[in-house]
Amino acid sequence: MKGVYERRIYPWNGHHTRNPYGNDRGKMMANFVRGAGDMMGVSGALNDNADITAPVLSYWPNDYGLYCMAGNVSEWVLDVFRAMTYDDFDEFRPFRGNIFQTVVTDEEGNVAEKDSLGRIKYRDVTEEEAFGRRNYKKANNVNYLDGDFESSIEYKDDDADKGEGSNRMYNEGKGKDSNGMLSLTNDHARVYKGGSWKDRAYWLAPGSRRYLQEDGAQDDLGFRCAMTRVGSPEGF
Repeated sequence: MKGVYERRIYPWNGHHTRNPYGNDRGKMMANFVRGAGDMMGVSGALNDNADITAPVLSYWPNDYGLYCMAGNVSEWVLDVFRAMTYDDFDEFRPFRGNIFQTVVTDEEGNVAEKDSLGRIKYRDVTEEEAFGRRNYKKANNVNYLDGDFESSIEYKDDDADKGEGSNRMYNEGKGKDSNGMLSLTNDHARVYKGGSWKDRAYWLAPGSRRYLQEDGAQDDLGFRCAMTRVGSPEGF
């Protein structure tokens, strides 16, 4: 909530891109493009010497001690991109892309033998196993409320394919369809966030989303190791 009433746009304590404290006041808090062609800053202490990526410790950590939560390189997230995700889902921490699985068991109900790498085997839950649940009805929820037959323009066509899939909604593919339309939105378009060394400050805000095909690569895009947050909402 502090990000709301203290107007924190970025993932550190403040709503500016410069450090507000002590002897470091005025220095940039992240590696990003300050203006047209300005990849490094001006001379002196404001020049970070990073025309591309910079070492992680070049900037200050946020209140949780995490470095480069914004700037330097953007980060992949697991969310499958949909423009209307915030409307289709709960507005609190919305996520699209769950594929619910359960442990594979043998005939006696015991956990099945592990695979060749020593990992427990999992399989997608069946609709029978999901019956009666309130949070999901089937294993693959990538297309939940998105691409189903009932919400398509073909819902009155008895001859139409009644299967589910984002192609029905977004005309994905390598070529143009009969309407001359083509979309990059599909089940393999993943969200990335955080802004990078070649982005403007707008993309440093956690709420700014972009997307790319999950098998794509860029020189300003990478991963961040993460864990489930522990502790109280107040941070004690």
